[in-house]
Amino acid sequence: MGKATGFLEYERKNNGDIPVQERVQNFKEFHTPLAEEERRQQAARCMNCGVPLCQSAMKLSGMVTGCPLHNLIPEWNDQIWLGHDEHAFHRLIKTSNFPEFTGRVCPALCEKACMNGQFGEPVSVHDNELFLIEKAFAEGYIKPRIPKVRSGKKVAVVGSGPSGLAVADELNHRGHNVTVYEREPQIGGLLMFGIPNMKLDKSVIARRRKLMEEEGVTFLTGVNVGKDITAEELRSKYDAVVLCCGAKQPRSLAGADMEQTKGIYYAVDFLTDVTKSLWQIEESAKVQKDKMQKDHESITSKACKTGDCRIMDADSVKLPSKYGSVKGKHVVVVGGGDTGNDCIGTVIRLGAKSVTALEMMPEPPVERAASNPWPEWPKVKKTDYGHEEAIALYGGDPRVYETTVKEFITDKKNKLTKIKTVQVKFQDGKLAEVAGSEKELPCDLLLIAAGFVGCEPYTAEAFGVTRTKRGTVETAPDQYAASVKGVFTAGDMHRGQSLVVWAVCEGRSCAREVDAYLMGYTVL
Repeated sequence: MGKATGFLEYERKNNGDIPVQERVQNFKEFHTPLAEEERRQQAARCMNCGVPLCQSAMKLSGMVTGCPLHNLIPEWNDQIWLGHDEHAFHRLIKTSNFPEFTGRVCPALCEKACMNGQFGEPVSVHDNELFLIEKAFAEGYIKPRIPKVRSGKKVAVVGSGPSGLAVADELNHRGHNVTVYEREPQIGGLLMFGIPNMKLDKSVIARRRKLMEEEGVTFLTGVNVGKDITAEELRSKYDAVVLCCGAKQPRSLAGADMEQTKGIYYAVDFLTDVTKSLWQIEESAKVQKDKMQKDHESITSKACKTGDCRIMDADSVKLPSKYGSVKGKHVVVVGGGDTGNDCIGTVIRLGAKSVTALEMMPEPPVERAASNPWPEWPKVKKTDYGHEEAIALYGGDPRVYETTVKEFITDKKNKLTKIKTVQVKFQDGKLAEVAGSEKELPCDLLLIAAGFVGCEPYTAEAFGVTRTKRGTVETAPDQYAASVKGVFTAGDMHRGQSLVVWAVCEGRSCAREVDAYLMGYTVL
């Protein structure tokens, strides 16, 4: 414990945020890091508990609190305080493959179990983790770790989201030859196209890909397994196949005729199209910059002058024609999770006239209820960046609780113009409408962010693996081997819709099982 009284001397201080009015003009990341002295003070708040629940991943009252990766949090917090950043980084990567992802998008299960959080503010573990990994890249602590010995075994990983990348990273460092298949033009799964740039800049994924390729992993993008290449081909070519295709089958909304009604879309599809548009613009800008440099032309673009050709302005987004322009539209988002929040932040940047978020559940309390004591997961109201932006720009919280859509109102061309909402209550475990609570809201664009119901079935069907009633690939409890020999699964495709940190955890655990299958034992 570097500073025994740190938690008494220093108050919690988060990374800063660019002001709302400025940050909503573009899709760039908007958190600003603390100065190093302040970061070390934040690390000094760690109490080095005798039983550090922050790394426990305990299930209490049906919800997990503490880090699923069992990160050695007190150890590297102590080393940050002492200024031993490289040593701290090496403690971090013993358990975490991609701190640059979790340090940006994880809801910090570790902090919810922090001892300081029992009576005050928890340690800023999430920001400390991001500080370490970014300093490691900046200072060159991270170097390609190329296996000295190869096993001769070949593994195919289908899907390059966080679970697939974790499987590939672990098995490659073990010495197996790993090829990752991805149907999209870039790796990352929902990290790449499902999470908006302001939460996770895509250069972060490109940086990790470059490192993994230098270490020996092969990535094949634009290849849709089950359609472009058969399961039989993969199984004959590789000693093991790992399915990490996610749980991207969206849950629909009762009464929503998405084929006939213009203006109703799934949230993840919408977010994907926005992010792809930005990515295509960036790629075009890079090509243009390279051409100008080769032709010895003067570079007039301010972005290119600074070496940054990423065009992230909201006005540059070119969505598929089915959406039309979001500018000036009344937008309604159905669903209150992270995806719904990301939709709010995205449509604000695209110029929406208003945004409303409907949630069927009751409004959570601002503080823990007596029935929800520490260190349980805090069932409290979370106001995320999208909500903050809507409050600042539109003058009120966009969330409407205990409400759902009852009717979709269209014009003569089947274009959505309004919705009729109704309040709902849970009575005897069933959802019931509140009589006389119907209201009409203007709505030109409705985004369904109601979660997912399992994996898209075609890849699982191609391999002939058994699926569960939840639409995931079936395995024995706490195991990763599917019903077909030599085929494994991990991540959302295995456990259902979940967090990035759980996907990485699953990938690591699956890699151990694959390694044991290939070698007869495992050292992972």
